Amino acid sequence: MTIAPSELILNPDGSIYHLNLRPEHLASTIITVGDPDRVDTVTKYFDSVRFTTQKREFKTSTGTYKGKEITVISTGIGTDNIDIVLNELDALVNINLETREINEEHTSLDIVRIGTSGSIQADIPVNSFLMSRYAIGLDALLHFYDSKHVQHPAIQKAFIEHMSWAPEKSDPYAVACDEQLADKFASDKIVDGFTATNIGFYGPQGRVLRLKTTDATMNDKLGTFCFRENVTSKELKVTNLEMETSGIYGLAKLLGHRAVSLNCIIANRANMTFSEQPTEQTEALIQYTLDALTKN
Repeated sequence: MTIAPSELILNPDGSIYHLNLRPEHLASTIITVGDPDRVDTVTKYFDSVRFTTQKREFKTSTGTYKGKEITVISTGIGTDNIDIVLNELDALVNINLETREINEEHTSLDIVRIGTSGSIQADIPVNSFLMSRYAIGLDALLHFYDSKHVQHPAIQKAFIEHMSWAPEKSDPYAVACDEQLADKFASDKIVDGFTATNIGFYGPQGRVLRLKTTDATMNDKLGTFCFRENVTSKELKVTNLEMETSGIYGLAKLLGHRAVSLNCIIANRANMTFSEQPTEQTEALIQYTLDALTKN
Protein backbone atom coordinates (compact mmCIF):
# COMPACT_ATOMS: atom_id res chain seq x y z
CA MET A 1 0.00 0.00 0.00
CA THR A 2 1.33 3.42 -0.98
CA ILE A 3 0.88 6.10 1.70
CA ALA A 4 -0.57 9.35 0.33
CA PRO A 5 1.41 12.64 0.44
CA SER A 6 -1.24 14.16 2.74
CA GLU A 7 -0.63 11.41 5.34
CA LEU A 8 3.16 11.04 5.12
CA ILE A 9 4.42 14.58 4.58
CA LEU A 10 7.98 15.11 3.38
CA ASN A 11 10.09 18.22 2.96
CA PRO A 12 11.50 19.14 -0.48
CA ASP A 13 14.81 17.45 0.41
CA GLY A 14 13.02 14.18 1.16
CA SER A 15 13.29 14.50 4.95
CA ILE A 16 10.30 13.79 7.17
CA TYR A 17 8.18 16.87 7.79
CA HIS A 18 8.49 17.92 11.44
CA LEU A 19 11.77 16.31 12.47
CA ASN A 20 13.63 17.30 9.28
CA LEU A 21 15.41 13.92 9.29
CA ARG A 22 16.29 11.28 6.72
CA PRO A 23 16.86 7.61 7.66
CA GLU A 24 20.65 7.91 7.43
CA HIS A 25 20.61 10.59 10.13
CA LEU A 26 19.25 8.22 12.79
CA ALA A 27 20.90 5.76 15.18
CA SER A 28 18.98 2.74 16.48
CA THR A 29 19.32 4.03 20.04
CA ILE A 30 17.41 7.27 20.69
CA ILE A 31 17.56 9.54 23.74
CA THR A 32 14.63 11.94 24.00
CA VAL A 33 14.75 15.14 26.03
CA GLY A 34 12.16 17.88 26.32
CA ASP A 35 14.25 21.02 26.02
CA PRO A 36 16.15 21.63 22.74
CA ASP A 37 19.02 23.10 24.79
CA ARG A 38 19.38 19.79 26.64
CA VAL A 39 20.42 18.04 23.41
CA ASP A 40 23.80 19.78 23.62
CA THR A 41 23.97 18.98 27.34
CA VAL A 42 23.86 15.29 26.39
CA THR A 43 26.09 15.39 23.32
CA LYS A 44 28.87 17.33 25.05
CA TYR A 45 29.82 13.95 26.55
CA PHE A 46 29.99 12.30 23.10
CA ASP A 47 33.24 11.31 21.42
CA SER A 48 31.99 12.95 18.23
CA VAL A 49 28.81 14.32 16.60
CA ARG A 50 28.26 13.57 12.91
CA PHE A 51 24.91 15.28 12.29
CA THR A 52 22.77 18.05 13.79
CA THR A 53 19.55 19.69 12.64
CA GLN A 54 16.69 21.66 14.17
CA LYS A 55 13.16 22.51 13.07
CA ARG A 56 10.86 24.24 15.55
CA GLU A 57 11.32 22.60 18.97
CA PHE A 58 12.69 19.40 17.43
CA LYS A 59 16.49 19.46 17.62
CA THR A 60 18.41 16.30 16.71
CA SER A 61 22.08 15.34 17.01
CA THR A 62 23.61 11.96 16.20
CA GLY A 63 27.06 10.91 17.33
CA THR A 64 29.00 8.32 19.31
CA TYR A 65 29.59 7.79 23.03
CA LYS A 66 32.27 5.24 23.92
CA GLY A 67 31.93 3.92 20.38
CA LYS A 68 28.13 3.49 20.50
CA GLU A 69 26.07 5.51 18.04
CA ILE A 70 23.23 7.42 19.70
CA THR A 71 20.69 9.97 18.47
CA VAL A 72 19.48 12.67 20.87
CA ILE A 73 16.24 14.46 19.99
CA SER A 74 14.19 17.11 21.77
CA THR A 75 10.45 16.56 21.83
CA GLY A 76 9.19 19.73 23.43
CA ILE A 77 6.52 19.31 26.10
CA GLY A 78 3.44 17.07 26.06
CA THR A 79 2.09 13.90 24.52
CA ASP A 80 0.82 15.85 21.49
CA ASN A 81 4.47 16.36 20.54
CA ILE A 82 5.25 12.75 21.42
CA ASP A 83 2.67 11.70 18.83
CA ILE A 84 4.68 13.56 16.17
CA VAL A 85 8.10 12.36 17.32
CA LEU A 86 7.30 8.67 17.78
CA ASN A 87 5.37 8.34 14.53
CA GLU A 88 8.04 10.14 12.51
CA LEU A 89 10.92 8.21 14.10
CA ASP A 90 9.10 5.00 13.25
CA ALA A 91 8.46 6.15 9.69
CA LEU A 92 12.17 6.81 9.21
CA VAL A 93 13.06 3.18 9.90
CA ASN A 94 9.92 1.29 8.83
CA ILE A 95 8.65 3.15 5.77
CA ASN A 96 10.48 3.63 2.48
CA LEU A 97 10.23 7.40 2.08
CA GLU A 98 10.86 7.21 -1.67
CA THR A 99 8.20 4.60 -2.52
CA ARG A 100 5.93 5.50 0.44
CA GLU A 101 5.48 1.81 1.20
CA ILE A 102 5.92 0.02 4.53
CA ASN A 103 9.13 -1.98 4.70
CA GLU A 104 8.77 -5.75 4.70
CA GLU A 105 11.29 -6.08 7.53
CA HIS A 106 10.48 -4.30 10.80
CA THR A 107 13.19 -2.27 12.57
CA SER A 108 12.96 -1.76 16.32
CA LEU A 109 14.41 1.29 18.08
CA ASP A 110 15.52 1.67 21.69
CA ILE A 111 14.01 4.90 23.02
CA VAL A 112 15.20 6.33 26.35
CA ARG A 113 13.62 9.46 27.80
CA ILE A 114 15.73 11.61 30.11
CA GLY A 115 13.55 14.13 31.89
CA THR A 116 12.79 15.99 35.08
CA SER A 117 9.79 15.43 37.27
CA GLY A 118 8.09 16.13 40.56
CA SER A 119 7.53 13.41 43.16
CA ILE A 120 4.21 13.17 44.98
CA GLN A 121 5.48 10.68 47.56
CA ALA A 122 7.18 12.14 50.64
CA ASP A 123 9.74 9.31 50.74
CA ILE A 124 11.09 10.02 47.22
CA PRO A 125 13.35 13.00 47.86
CA VAL A 126 14.56 15.61 45.41
CA ASN A 127 17.66 14.62 43.41
CA SER A 128 16.49 10.98 43.20
CA PHE A 129 16.72 9.11 39.90
CA LEU A 130 13.41 7.44 39.03
CA MET A 131 12.61 4.91 36.31
CA SER A 132 8.97 4.56 35.25
CA ARG A 133 8.06 0.88 35.31
CA TYR A 134 4.49 1.92 34.46
CA ALA A 135 2.84 5.14 33.35
CA ILE A 136 -0.79 6.19 33.50
CA GLY A 137 -1.85 8.67 30.84
CA LEU A 138 -4.28 11.35 31.94
CA ASP A 139 -4.44 12.61 28.37
CA ALA A 140 -6.38 11.01 25.52
CA LEU A 141 -3.59 10.20 23.05
CA LEU A 142 -3.67 6.41 23.07
CA HIS A 143 -7.45 6.31 22.67
CA PHE A 144 -7.04 7.62 19.11
CA TYR A 145 -5.25 4.36 18.23
CA ASP A 146 -6.29 0.70 18.30
CA SER A 147 -4.47 0.22 21.57
CA LYS A 148 -6.48 -1.79 24.10
CA HIS A 149 -4.06 -4.73 23.75
CA VAL A 150 -1.18 -2.69 25.24
CA GLN A 151 -3.24 -1.16 28.06
CA HIS A 152 -3.73 -2.56 31.58
CA PRO A 153 -7.50 -2.37 32.21
CA ALA A 154 -7.38 -3.62 35.82
CA ILE A 155 -5.05 -0.77 36.82
CA GLN A 156 -7.18 1.69 34.89
CA LYS A 157 -10.42 0.54 36.53
CA ALA A 158 -8.94 0.73 40.03
CA PHE A 159 -7.50 4.19 39.31
CA ILE A 160 -10.80 5.57 38.01
CA GLU A 161 -12.65 4.28 41.08
CA HIS A 162 -10.05 5.56 43.56
CA MET A 163 -9.87 8.98 41.97
CA SER A 164 -13.65 9.34 41.46
CA TRP A 165 -12.56 10.27 37.95
CA ALA A 166 -14.93 12.72 36.30
CA PRO A 167 -16.64 11.22 33.22
CA GLU A 168 -16.05 14.39 31.17
CA LYS A 169 -12.29 13.75 31.42
CA SER A 170 -10.76 11.16 29.10
CA ASP A 171 -10.33 7.68 30.56
CA PRO A 172 -6.82 7.13 31.96
CA TYR A 173 -4.73 4.47 30.20
CA ALA A 174 -1.93 2.46 31.84
CA VAL A 175 1.09 1.18 29.92
CA ALA A 176 4.37 -0.47 30.93
CA CYS A 177 7.97 0.13 29.97
CA ASP A 178 10.00 -2.46 28.09
CA GLU A 179 11.37 -4.65 30.87
CA GLN A 180 14.46 -5.80 28.96
CA LEU A 181 15.52 -2.25 28.22
CA ALA A 182 14.69 -1.17 31.78
CA ASP A 183 17.04 -3.84 33.14
CA LYS A 184 19.96 -1.91 31.62
CA PHE A 185 19.30 0.96 34.03
CA ALA A 186 18.24 -0.86 37.19
CA SER A 187 20.56 -0.35 40.17
CA ASP A 188 20.53 0.82 43.77
CA LYS A 189 20.68 4.39 42.41
CA ILE A 190 17.31 4.03 40.69
CA VAL A 191 13.84 4.25 42.26
CA ASP A 192 11.18 2.20 40.45
CA GLY A 193 8.22 4.42 39.69
CA PHE A 194 4.65 4.54 38.44
CA THR A 195 4.37 7.84 36.61
CA ALA A 196 1.26 9.92 35.99
CA THR A 197 1.51 11.70 32.65
CA ASN A 198 -0.57 14.88 32.73
CA ILE A 199 -2.01 16.89 29.87
CA GLY A 200 -0.81 20.19 31.39
CA PHE A 201 1.52 21.67 33.99
CA TYR A 202 -0.76 23.83 36.14
CA GLY A 203 -4.38 22.72 36.72
CA PRO A 204 -3.85 19.17 35.43
CA GLN A 205 -1.05 18.75 38.00
CA GLY A 206 -3.05 20.39 40.82
CA ARG A 207 -1.27 23.75 40.74
CA VAL A 208 -3.41 26.77 41.58
CA LEU A 209 -2.38 30.28 40.58
CA ARG A 210 -5.53 32.26 39.72
CA LEU A 211 -7.77 29.45 38.47
CA LYS A 212 -9.57 26.97 40.67
CA THR A 213 -9.33 23.31 39.72
CA THR A 214 -12.30 20.95 39.54
CA ASP A 215 -10.72 18.59 42.07
CA ALA A 216 -8.72 20.26 44.84
CA THR A 217 -7.86 16.86 46.35
CA MET A 218 -6.52 15.32 43.14
CA ASN A 219 -2.87 15.12 44.20
CA ASP A 220 -3.80 13.73 47.62
CA LYS A 221 -5.78 10.98 45.91
CA LEU A 222 -2.95 10.34 43.44
CA GLY A 223 -0.56 9.95 46.35
CA THR A 224 -2.76 7.39 48.10
CA PHE A 225 -3.59 5.27 45.05
CA CYS A 226 -2.12 1.77 45.13
CA PHE A 227 -2.76 -1.30 43.03
CA ARG A 228 -1.80 -4.92 43.59
CA GLU A 229 -2.87 -7.42 40.96
CA ASN A 230 -2.52 -10.40 43.32
CA VAL A 231 -0.90 -11.29 46.64
CA THR A 232 2.46 -12.06 45.01
CA SER A 233 2.67 -8.98 42.76
CA LYS A 234 4.41 -5.76 43.68
CA GLU A 235 2.28 -2.87 44.92
CA LEU A 236 2.02 0.03 42.48
CA LYS A 237 1.83 3.56 43.86
CA VAL A 238 1.80 6.71 41.75
CA THR A 239 5.22 8.23 42.35
CA ASN A 240 5.60 11.30 40.17
CA LEU A 241 3.99 13.67 37.68
CA GLU A 242 5.27 14.68 34.22
CA MET A 243 3.96 15.15 30.67
CA GLU A 244 5.42 12.64 28.17
CA THR A 245 6.02 9.09 29.44
CA SER A 246 2.64 7.44 28.83
CA GLY A 247 2.64 8.60 25.21
CA ILE A 248 6.15 7.27 24.66
CA TYR A 249 5.32 3.91 26.23
CA GLY A 250 2.02 3.49 24.43
CA LEU A 251 3.20 4.42 20.94
CA ALA A 252 6.48 2.52 21.32
CA LYS A 253 4.58 -0.68 22.16
CA LEU A 254 2.12 -0.18 19.32
CA LEU A 255 4.92 0.47 16.81
CA GLY A 256 7.18 -2.35 18.02
CA HIS A 257 9.92 -0.34 19.75
CA ARG A 258 11.46 -0.60 23.22
CA ALA A 259 11.08 2.37 25.56
CA VAL A 260 12.01 3.41 29.08
CA SER A 261 11.67 6.76 30.86
CA LEU A 262 14.15 8.10 33.41
CA ASN A 263 13.53 11.18 35.55
CA CYS A 264 15.59 13.33 37.83
CA ILE A 265 13.25 14.27 40.66
CA ILE A 266 13.77 18.02 41.05
CA ALA A 267 10.65 18.75 43.12
CA ASN A 268 8.75 17.00 45.89
CA ARG A 269 5.14 18.13 45.86
CA ALA A 270 4.31 16.32 49.12
CA ASN A 271 7.11 18.10 51.02
CA MET A 272 6.91 21.34 49.01
CA THR A 273 10.64 21.18 48.29
CA PHE A 274 12.71 21.90 45.18
CA SER A 275 16.24 20.80 44.34
CA GLU A 276 19.00 23.32 45.04
CA GLN A 277 21.05 21.74 42.23
CA PRO A 278 18.58 20.76 39.48
CA THR A 279 21.03 21.30 36.61
CA GLU A 280 23.87 19.37 38.23
CA GLN A 281 21.60 16.48 39.23
CA THR A 282 20.03 16.27 35.77
CA GLU A 283 23.51 16.13 34.24
CA ALA A 284 24.38 13.32 36.66
CA LEU A 285 21.36 11.38 35.34
CA ILE A 286 22.53 12.02 31.77
CA GLN A 287 25.94 10.57 32.55
CA TYR A 288 24.35 7.61 34.35
CA THR A 289 22.14 6.93 31.33
CA LEU A 290 24.97 7.12 28.81
CA ASP A 291 27.13 4.77 30.84
CA ALA A 292 24.25 2.32 31.30
CA LEU A 293 23.64 2.27 27.54
CA THR A 294 27.25 1.34 26.85
CA LYS A 295 27.90 -1.19 29.61
CA ASN A 296 28.11 -4.87 28.67
